Amino acid sequence: MKQITAIIRPEKFEAVKAAMEKCGYPGVMIHDIEGHGKQKGVEQVWRGERFRMDLLPKMKLQIVVPDSEAEKLVQEIAKAAKTGNVGDGKIFISTVDEAVRIRTGERGEKAL
Repeated sequence: MKQITAIIRPEKFEAVKAAMEKCGYPGVMIHDIEGHGKQKGVEQVWRGERFRMDLLPKMKLQIVVPDSEAEKLVQEIAKAAKTGNVGDGKIFISTVDEAVRIRTGERGEKAL
């Protein structure tokens, strides 16, 4: 099994969610987060004053899928989240050793 962790722009969440549902993955864990990458935030102007926002709002999505379906879902998330601008986000893929459904005790892919 693979865990897909996607860091995306908040305004792209609905498009990513729709793409995931289209692929058959309505289940997702979502966290509102703040951070920055290489761009180190953005400079903005408010009432004539310049200020720097070092931490930008992002959304963190986590999905666990069977190995055979991970690449397809990664491609769909990337396609839906892309604007072509700095700050579009990142996708991390890691291995999940085991999953357990608490209600039934099912393990492995059956627990997904």
